Amino acid sequence: MKYDYLIVGTGLFGAVFAHEMKKAGKTCLAIDKREHMGGNIYTQEENGIRVHKYGAHIFHTSNKMVWDYVNEFAEFNHYINSPVAVYKDELYNMPFNMNTFSKMWGIKTPAEAKGIIAKQRSEAYVEEPKNVEEQALNLVGRDVYEKLVKGYTEKQWGRSCTELPAFIIKRLPVRFTYDNNYFTDPYQGIPKGGYTQIIEKLFGDTPIQLDITYKEFLKQNEAKGDKKDTFDKVLYTGMIDEYFDYKLGELQYRSLRFEHETIKGCDNYQGNAVVNYTEREVPYTRIIEHKHFEFGTQPDTIITREYPATWEKGDEPYYPINDERNNTLFAQYKELADKEPNVLFGGRLGQYKYYDMDKVIEAALDMVAAENK
Repeated sequence: MKYDYLIVGTGLFGAVFAHEMKKAGKTCLAIDKREHMGGNIYTQEENGIRVHKYGAHIFHTSNKMVWDYVNEFAEFNHYINSPVAVYKDELYNMPFNMNTFSKMWGIKTPAEAKGIIAKQRSEAYVEEPKNVEEQALNLVGRDVYEKLVKGYTEKQWGRSCTELPAFIIKRLPVRFTYDNNYFTDPYQGIPKGGYTQIIEKLFGDTPIQLDITYKEFLKQNEAKGDKKDTFDKVLYTGMIDEYFDYKLGELQYRSLRFEHETIKGCDNYQGNAVVNYTEREVPYTRIIEHKHFEFGTQPDTIITREYPATWEKGDEPYYPINDERNNTLFAQYKELADKEPNVLFGGRLGQYKYYDMDKVIEAALDMVAAENK
């Protein structure tokens, strides 16, 4: 077959691109190294519960166009992300709001909370913070930092806050209202029936080959000789440094490890979809109870413990580390990518950038528009 595009990666970016290109009269072939489509938003049904296999994904956006777009492919419920944080034997609401401060200090009014935070900030204030600890103390004071920021951040990055550059925390949202809604976006929820259905509908009848890497595909395709598939362009959503065989060096990432557990005879393990554990001594950062994303009433439950991990070549990369060293290296890879004939680079790995789902859709639609000029 002859295709207009080979899409490497069947996550949200590739799926939106394939859908829109088909509407524009183009043909696509998609491949993925995993055994399933959907990338990190893949959800798998187990015991009637949709399990987010690669961590919690809550859709939220302020872009009504994007909201209307995703609602073409699934009906969304009214789930609101309101995580709870556990520090030792204490329980706090997230994000930092009046419920958090009332529990922490036994106060009631915004004025009291503002006064305590202002006092603690002034006691630890540093004109030019050199690390995350100094930056966080400047922003929220010692109590919030030590109980809710320090251990969690150190687990995420695998380093002490005094060793992490200050820019990692640009701001820490503090709200002086009794509002546990983590996101301020007007549109948010979870698709009824999970995310995988959205990916399947976006790809439609686009042919997909799973469990094969880009290099394996090229090798196998070339071996077909006259019967090989051809394509005019490639959309590559994998790691940009891997595409170039790491010729300039390796970009750095943080990885994750997920530990899934089915608990029979327990219909409600923790009472909330997301519970964060902010002590560094607790090895996981959070526990997800999947049924609560869709208000499930199943007699059993499934939980996932999420462990941050150091990334090494061959591991699954989740978060780019956008420090000065990596941003400089990515800029060099971007120069190579811009000179690569008929290859587009998209998504968080191809563009070495953390994307929320709505921003993935926006970026994919922008790329489609540029291609169809």
